[in-house]
Amino acid sequence: MRLRFFREVPNFDFFRLQWATLGFSGALVVLSLVAWALIGLNFGIDFRGGTTIRTQSESAVDVGTYRQAMTPLELGDVTITEVFDPTFAENQHVAMIRIQAQDGQESVTQDTIDRIETALRAVDDTISFPLVESVGPKVSGELIWTAVLAVGASLAAILFYIWLRFEWQFSVGAVAALAHDVIVTIGIFSVLQIRFDLATIAALLTIIGYSINDTVVIFDRLRENLIKFKTTPLRDLMNLTANETLSRTLMTSGTTLLALIAMLILGGDVIRGFIFAITWGVVVGTYSSIYVAKNIVLMLGVKRDWSKPDNNQGNQFANVDA
Repeated sequence: MRLRFFREVPNFDFFRLQWATLGFSGALVVLSLVAWALIGLNFGIDFRGGTTIRTQSESAVDVGTYRQAMTPLELGDVTITEVFDPTFAENQHVAMIRIQAQDGQESVTQDTIDRIETALRAVDDTISFPLVESVGPKVSGELIWTAVLAVGASLAAILFYIWLRFEWQFSVGAVAALAHDVIVTIGIFSVLQIRFDLATIAALLTIIGYSINDTVVIFDRLRENLIKFKTTPLRDLMNLTANETLSRTLMTSGTTLLALIAMLILGGDVIRGFIFAITWGVVVGTYSSIYVAKNIVLMLGVKRDWSKPDNNQGNQFANVDA
């Protein structure tokens, strides 16, 4: 027996407030871009530059204790992770400490490193610093540019794939929805000043993958309905398609959010930014799949079948009551 969110296919009119939802989405994108331009992003060490310190100790690494010992030093953004390697000896415990670049300095000074070592030796007298490396502004700038290229390339590849898989109207709607998700996510990071680093870029790429999966499911069902119901108005077909896939959409998003919220609450500070980005992206991606992607497809019009174009569908968007 199949598990369903609704016993029967619901009959929600997703286009009843189409202009309001489309305007709301446009306003979110504009506000996100304005926040990005005026407030900026709280870049992490990856994009701001800083110093990485590798520690080694005979005692087990306690990330919380390390962080508590370093808090009075007021070093800004500090990331502490334990390193696991099967080649390590039984009494060899390694951690990586990443410290943001200090004001006016490309790397942490030796005096600061000495203060860090003193603070950590107070909680673990066997600790040593076998490796200290710095990331300068030039490398950080290259990472920012590479991140932009990664997100842009993923959107371009998806545009091309959807174009081949469906029609160009579908690809425009899908990529517009994905761009909406990415920009709004960046906007919320800017407003809340959540740390933005390479993990966040990974989260953005995950959001793109999740959102396009949901959008393709809706588009695939829409294509089936276009072939099955050749005389039904496109607006009604899109409503039918959204209702038919709504149970799957809500169950997929809901179960994903259950796991993400648990990780957001219990996962700790190290992964909180990454998990928050994906959680926010799942919500926004589900919304955009229904209210952004298919609205744009309706506005552009699509074929009634895959061999004969229908020139009357392009104007239906304008004829629907607000």
